[in-house]
Amino acid sequence: MLVECDLFNHLPAAEIHAVARYFGINKIDAGAAIFNEGDDGTFMCIVHEGRVSVLKTNQSDHAVVMATLGAGRTFGEMAVLDGERRSATCLAANDCVLLTLSKEAMDSMLEEQPRIGAKILRAVAVSLSRRLRLAVGKLVDHEV
Repeated sequence: MLVECDLFNHLPAAEIHAVARYFGINKIDAGAAIFNEGDDGTFMCIVHEGRVSVLKTNQSDHAVVMATLGAGRTFGEMAVLDGERRSATCLAANDCVLLTLSKEAMDSMLEEQPRIGAKILRAVAVSLSRRLRLAVGKLVDHEV
């Protein structure tokens, strides 16, 4: 499953196999909350099958769909990396299969497989950087 994820396409199969044990697999029913805005951030996810809706509460206290993520997309990384609470709610838009990486498993991976763990951490950071650049671009376009 990890081999199919764009986040890891730069890693050789042997390295993916070496860290696969750190990941979990979760099946989520359509409509179920994966996590809610404000929750403790203890894990990140990769969508293997299905779609996930990302919702953020606006100033009027209404949930706004910010994105819908499909196969190969990651979410929940920010809270795992910075230890802050979840910044959004993620719901299964339909039945989903998710690969999960807990904060503890990430820490273990970095300790036990530091070279490969660093590559994965860098890939997560690059993914977040790209999303931040895209979001800033949309904000600028919206304001002008």
